[in-house]
Parts: sequence; C-alpha cells; structure tokens
Amino acid sequence: MIPYSRQSINQNDIDEVVKVLQSSHLTQGKEVKLFEDAICEYIGCRYAVTFNSATSALLASYSAAGIGEGDEVITSPVSFVATSNMFVNLGAKPLWCDIKLDGNIDERFIERLVTSKTKAIVPVDFAGKPVEIKKINEIAKKHDLLVIQDSSHAFGSAIGEKKVGTFSDMTIFSFHAIKPLTTGEGGCVVTDNEEFAAHLRLFRSHGIVKKQLWTSDMVMLGHNFRMTEFAAALGRSQLSRIDEFIGRRNEIAEYYDERFQGHKLFTTVKLDKNTRSSRHLYPIILSLALQCPKEDIFTQLQERGLGVQVHYKPIYQNSFYKKRFGEVNLQVSDDFYRSELSIPCHQEMSMEDAAFVADTFLEIVEKYGYRGCSF
Repeated sequence: MIPYSRQSINQNDIDEVVKVLQSSHLTQGKEVKLFEDAICEYIGCRYAVTFNSATSALLASYSAAGIGEGDEVITSPVSFVATSNMFVNLGAKPLWCDIKLDGNIDERFIERLVTSKTKAIVPVDFAGKPVEIKKINEIAKKHDLLVIQDSSHAFGSAIGEKKVGTFSDMTIFSFHAIKPLTTGEGGCVVTDNEEFAAHLRLFRSHGIVKKQLWTSDMVMLGHNFRMTEFAAALGRSQLSRIDEFIGRRNEIAEYYDERFQGHKLFTTVKLDKNTRSSRHLYPIILSLALQCPKEDIFTQLQERGLGVQVHYKPIYQNSFYKKRFGEVNLQVSDDFYRSELSIPCHQEMSMEDAAFVADTFLEIVEKYGYRGCSF
C-alpha cells in the first residue's frame, strides 16, 4: 500500500535521537531550544515555541490571544477538528466561513461574518497551499482582529520569498508523523510578538516561573505541553532535509498535474506562480458525476494499493457541533467533502510509484465516469 503521506527517517535522524536517549536529559534540556532557534532561522521569525502536538499549540495560541467565553472566531470548517475544538474549549463560538474549491477559506465571505464579539480570524492553509493572507490581514486590520494562521499542513510553504509563518500574529505548525517534517507527535507556534511568546512558554509548562534555587511561582493556569528532547532532536535533524522533502513532493505533484491536465471527470488544485506549497496533500476534486460512486472509487483504489484518504468532513457536520451550535450548511464546503480525495504524494515515493498511482487512479475513475448521479 502506498500511503497518501508518510515520514522519511534516515540514519542521521536515528543517531540524533539515540544521542539524547543516552544523555542525562530526556526533557527540559538543550535540544528544544536548539530546535526552536533552527525553526526561527528557517522561517524568518523572532520566536518559535514548541509543543507536544499542534493541538496543544492551537490551544496555547488561542489562550495567548485572550480568546474566551462569549468571543467569536471566524475559521474554515474544512480542517481537522482541533482547529475549532481548541477555541471552543475556551468558551468561544465558531463562525465558519465557506471555502473555495482549493480547500482554503474564501476571503470574500469573511467580512460579512464579523460582529462586535469577533476576536480573531483563523485561516487554514489546506494541503499546504497558502491562503490569501494579504487580503485576510487587511480585513483583520480594518476590524482590529488577530490573525492566527493554522498552517499545520504548510511548514515550508511560501509566498514569494517569505515563508508561511511570517504573515500572521501567530502561526501554528504540525510535526505529526505524516507531515513533511516530523517529531513523531509535535507542533509549534511562531510569532514576532514577545508577549505572545512569553505566554506560550508559560502555558506549555504549568504556568510556572522558576525563581532561585528550588523556588518557583505559578502565575497563570497552564499545562504540561512540553516537547521532549528526543522529539526536538529528531525535528532538528529533519529540518536539515525539509527543502529536499518538499522538493520531492512538488516533483511528484507536478508530474500528476501534467498527467491529469484537462481531465473532464476531476480537477486538481492549482498554485499561483509566486507560491510554494509544502504539498502535505495532493487533493483531487471529483466532478459532480463521481460524487455518488465515490465510496466505490475509494474502496477500489485502496484494494489496488493506493492509500487514499478524504480531507475533511466539515467540522460542523460532527455530532458535537450540531448539538452545540445547531445545523450549518455551507455550499462549497459540503460539496468539497463530497468530491475530495487525497492521493499519495510524499518524499518516500519514486517516480515509478507516482506513475503507478496516476495510472491506477485514471483507470478506476474512468471506469465509473459513465454512471453519474441521479438526483
């Protein structure tokens, strides 16, 4: 089975982790700080604060932003549930904005959702393609809102010469196992705001400030969301190869673009010329005619060795959110869920693998092309 995404671990990664495992500190040593410094250098930001997951990083960011009971947050419904879960956990209400057919939030609809209770905009860089962040920032500035960018898919993505992570008040990255850069589980927040960085560091470590000798003071509520030393060592080793990983993912994506160009039964996501995507995912958008047999297509692709997946069920369709906030229907988000398939695209694939994926996908999709949907 060729998975839709996977990690790439080499001997240097293993050696760096083993060094830490054989050292005196498995946590709260020097490796986390070294990894954070390396992230800052790579992204071009002032501060990076690592966490044991991107979910923890999201919660910490929302806390640093002062989001709480009665606030509203405008965000995309096409994301992993953690994007909304973490501010709902703090008492805020989601205002879901519809998306475009590339999976990214449709910035044209954001402003109409702003109310006196709105605290922040949380766009999601779906599959690694950067959102229209300049326009989103203009809306945020006009209404005095924070922009907290969920870039869990987009470490290494860029607009022109600037990397994602340099455009927003805070940006969250994920280092989950199937992301281009992995620490196993893990994540981080990058920011240029010193106060946010200080809050993030407190939040991840019980809210405790160490003083002299054994004395300390808990100054705010916090959690144990720290990254381990061996995870940070793996991350720093991986970071040395991240551009190689992303380059390979883009090579495969460009091959798919060429093979699939102009196909009548599906479309692919196009990138602007000045945009670089981490290519965490390669999304296929099936035509209306293939929405009905999508389950059969999915099953046959899996049976033929393609580890396809669907990203994502709109968050508002989950039972918890229906009970909490009522029924929500957004036309493009709903249609995107009925149409999207992610096919394998990662740095461990060969071009022969990519050709097999393309050949198999085309064969199965075209077999179902005549069936269509009857409404």
